[in-house]
Amino acid sequence: METVNESTPSPRALQWAATMGGFLGSDDVVRAHADSHALVEPRRITRERRESPGAQDLTTGATRESGAGERARREEPDEFRSCFERDRDRILHSSAFRRLSGKTQVFVFPDDHMRTRLTHALEVAQVATSVARATGLNATLTDAIALGHDCGHGPGGHASEDALEIYLPEGFDHAQWGADVALASLNLCRETLDGVRNHSWSRPAPSTPEGEVVSWADRIAYVCHDFEDALSAGVVQPGDLPRAVRERCGESRSHQLRYFIRALIDTISSSGVVGMASEPAATLREFRDFNYRAIYMRDASRLQAERVVTMLRALVEYYRARPEALPVDYREWEDPLRAGVAYVAGMTDRFACRSAVQHLDWPVAQLPSGIDR
Repeated sequence: METVNESTPSPRALQWAATMGGFLGSDDVVRAHADSHALVEPRRITRERRESPGAQDLTTGATRESGAGERARREEPDEFRSCFERDRDRILHSSAFRRLSGKTQVFVFPDDHMRTRLTHALEVAQVATSVARATGLNATLTDAIALGHDCGHGPGGHASEDALEIYLPEGFDHAQWGADVALASLNLCRETLDGVRNHSWSRPAPSTPEGEVVSWADRIAYVCHDFEDALSAGVVQPGDLPRAVRERCGESRSHQLRYFIRALIDTISSSGVVGMASEPAATLREFRDFNYRAIYMRDASRLQAERVVTMLRALVEYYRARPEALPVDYREWEDPLRAGVAYVAGMTDRFACRSAVQHLDWPVAQLPSGIDR
C-alpha cells in the first residue's frame, strides 16, 4: 500500500489554494471563476428606490418599510437593505439563533434527520413567507419574525419554561424572553420584536398582519413536522392519526402542509382576516390535540421534562451561589439571579448537561436520555 506523506499537500488542496486571489480579467476586475462570463446591465438599486411607492406589490394593511424601523437605539438607514432586511440578517448571524441548532424541538438529542429548534424556525419561515407572498404581505418582515420567534427558548424545550419561571417575577415565557432578552442586543425594529414577543397564541395579538401569519405558521409547521418525527421514532403509527384528520389533510407532511397553507391563503385572500375557515381550523386543532396526547404528554416525554426541570434549576442555584462562575458579560448584570437564569436559558442541551456533570457531579443516569455517554 502506498504511504501518504502528510506533509505534502494533496492535488485537491493545491487546486483549492490556487484560487485564493480569484482570477483577474483584462478589465482589471477579479472574478471568482477562471471562465466567468456572466454580464448584466450595470444598475444600483438603493433601499430608497425599492421602498418607493409602487415598487412593492403589497396589499392594503401590509407593513411597509417606509416609515417603519423604529429601534430602541437610533441608527442611520442602510443604503441598500431595508430595516426589516437588516433585522433578518442580524438574527441569522446572532449566537441566539445559532444555538437553536443544539436545542430540543420535541426529542432531546434527536437523530440526525429529526428537527431541532433551529430547523423548526427555518420551516416556520418557509410556511410563513409562502403565505405572506401569496397574500401581498411583507415577506421580509414575516421572515425576520419567523426566524427569531423561538430564540428565547431554553435547553430541553418547553420544560425550560417550567424550570426557570420560578426565578423571575414575571415568569419565563420564551416569546417574551426572546424579544426582551435573547435578541435585545441586536437593536431590532419594533415590528420585528413585537412579532417575536407575541407569536404564541396565549399572548396578545401581534400588531402586524405579518406577525399573525407567523403565529399560524408556527402551529402549522410544528404540528406537521412533530408528527413526522414521532413516526420516524416509532412513537406513533400513520394509522394512529384520527381518521377525520387523515381524510382532510392526508398522511404525509407535504400533503398536510399544503392543506393548511392553502386554507390560510384562501381565507386571507378572500376575507382579509388573518385566520382559517372553520373546517381546516378544526382539523388543525384535532391534529394538535392528537400530538399533545400521543407525543408531548406521553410518559417518556414527561420523564424527560422532569429531568430537564431538575437539572436546569440545579444549574441556576449553582450560579446563584457562585456569580463569579458566570462568564464576564453576565457578571456585569445588576441582578445576579437574572444573569444566572439568562446564562442557563442560553445553553444548548449538551452544554447544559456537560455543565451539570462538570459543576454538580450530576449522575449521568439522571441526564435526559439520548446524551452521549
